[in-house]
Amino acid sequence: MIKNLLNLFFPKICFGCSHLLSDNEDYLCTKCRHDLPVTNYHFNNDNTVEKIFYGRVKIEKATALLHFEKKGIVQHLIHNLKYKGYEDIGLFLGKWFGHELASVEDYSAIDVVIPVPLHKKKQRKRGYNQVAKFGAEVALALNADYIDNVLIKTTNTKTQVFKKRIARWNSDNEIFTIKNDELIDGKHILLVDDIITTGATIEACANILTKAKNVKISVASMAIAS
Repeated sequence: MIKNLLNLFFPKICFGCSHLLSDNEDYLCTKCRHDLPVTNYHFNNDNTVEKIFYGRVKIEKATALLHFEKKGIVQHLIHNLKYKGYEDIGLFLGKWFGHELASVEDYSAIDVVIPVPLHKKKQRKRGYNQVAKFGAEVALALNADYIDNVLIKTTNTKTQVFKKRIARWNSDNEIFTIKNDELIDGKHILLVDDIITTGATIEACANILTKAKNVKISVASMAIAS
């Protein structure tokens, strides 16, 4: 009865198509789940994501859960996560992705999961880092430590989605720093983010993290731009 009352006043909607969800559905309706453009890169040993970083920064392994397309289901999903306050979407994606990565040998040896950070002012305004719950769930599935006090964003920047690759790299390479690096010395790090576009942000973060001793870096993101 309580559940029915909650659904009456606070109906659950699909974050992919905005239609009402049935009682046995969460986050996405059955149709949107079926239509999600999964990559399966990590299962197929596909190095599509790794190729983005060739010649730029050394990455051990890199993968993404979903393909991101403008006006597609994934865009709606991540938009709700980042800007509408639905932080538990990160929880949902993290549990899913973490379960998959735990079954892949290349990712089962991860020691530490680190999220791409937000600047403290942006995080204070939004109330959360949209990658935090995602990263924490992936870490849990991999039996790895989740650490968010090593990689720090020091400069608050406006959205850079439409900036050219070189301009983004020049900016990103100057806005991150590393603290408490002894926590990651000798570790295999999984750097997690929401969307990989040009790879400039991941590249900048990885370059900063390699200032720690003997680290290896792999990458996992919720989505990759098609």
